[in-house]
Amino acid sequence: MAKGTGGRPALTRALIVATAVALVERDGAKALTMRKVAAELGVGTMSLYNHVPDRDSLLEGIAQEVFAGLDTGPPTPGDWKAEARALVAAFGAAARRHPRSTHLVLTSRVDLEFPWRTVERALSVLEDAGFDAETAVRALRCLMAYAIGVRMMMSGALRMPEPPETARRLEKLGLPAPDDARDADFDVGLELLLSALDALRP
Repeated sequence: MAKGTGGRPALTRALIVATAVALVERDGAKALTMRKVAAELGVGTMSLYNHVPDRDSLLEGIAQEVFAGLDTGPPTPGDWKAEARALVAAFGAAARRHPRSTHLVLTSRVDLEFPWRTVERALSVLEDAGFDAETAVRALRCLMAYAIGVRMMMSGALRMPEPPETARRLEKLGLPAPDDARDADFDVGLELLLSALDALRP
């Protein structure tokens, strides 16, 4: 790694973004300021602007860092549902790696782009499975809306009221409470969504 002054690593955009992600994960989204990132790096705030023009650019870098590992692995020929499950699982894994940064990115007003390679692959899989182009786009939007919405609920950013009768029925049936059944609920919901989307194929 190249060294800057005083034996510190040379200042780069990648180092600034990585430091910002670590700061958010440690102290929360409200801690993200150019001044605090500079302090973490031991440099003056103005030094950052040579690599990151403003906070919006820093947020874009954080989004790229968070979703850089959005890898769904080798494709499963002829099985669009397996591909959909892999995409949703990859998003969930990225969110678990950087929960606070993911929340920041998803609630940001900055126009952030999802990894295009992943999107193009997902659309190609859906079209190969028989969805027309328009329905493929809508199906992908539904899948990501479900994945993002549930992930926001799991992180505590969104709350769904739980009627007392539901809790009593779960207890009577010997089933886990909602907070303990989130993964199972997520899997059931995903399978229901996949079945509904499958009905849209010609």
